[in-house]
Amino acid sequence: MPVVDVYDMNNEVVSQIELDDRVFNAPVLEHLVHQVVVMQLANRRAGTACTKNRAMVSGSRKKPWRQKGTGRARAGTRQSPLWRGGGVVFGPTPRDYSIKVNRKVRRAALCSVLTQKLREGHLKVLQELELPEIRTRKMVEVVKNLGLGKSLIVLGRRNPVVELSARNIPTVQIMPVEGLNVYDILRYEDLVLVRECIDGIYKRVGLS
Repeated sequence: MPVVDVYDMNNEVVSQIELDDRVFNAPVLEHLVHQVVVMQLANRRAGTACTKNRAMVSGSRKKPWRQKGTGRARAGTRQSPLWRGGGVVFGPTPRDYSIKVNRKVRRAALCSVLTQKLREGHLKVLQELELPEIRTRKMVEVVKNLGLGKSLIVLGRRNPVVELSARNIPTVQIMPVEGLNVYDILRYEDLVLVRECIDGIYKRVGLS
């Protein structure tokens, strides 16, 4: 089982923790990671694009002019798709873009990206992350002390003080362990796990 250092907010090693092989030393299955990312992006689509066909366009259904003798092209209705303001042919309609992926696949993909972050040296375990008050400056100091770049910080529980302190830092995302997902882990270079969230990760992948 991999053993990693546990840091405090001053980036000093305070202890070590042993991580479960089934989560942090799992096979990296790129095809499953791709499948889950496609699912997440598809499920975020609103699917609300809509246009009016000729039946939905309001206005008179009266024939604009007689069929012959005017010198103009034949026309039967002002709702024709050939006319400006008429209906749209084969336009988009509201639809559901969501994709279903099996739970085992989602869990395997999550273990894959966690393992990859650890192997690349971009995973850090933090003893705790607590701030006395809502101050962006304090959060910036913590990020600078830890030497983080574009980073995702995972908390064991919701912490409004930390979340609001990091809200205006464009390179930092705070997330409770319940929201941990494959796509956001891949979006950020560094992954920081507050120690109390690790049990929540094990629960997410079905180990407890």
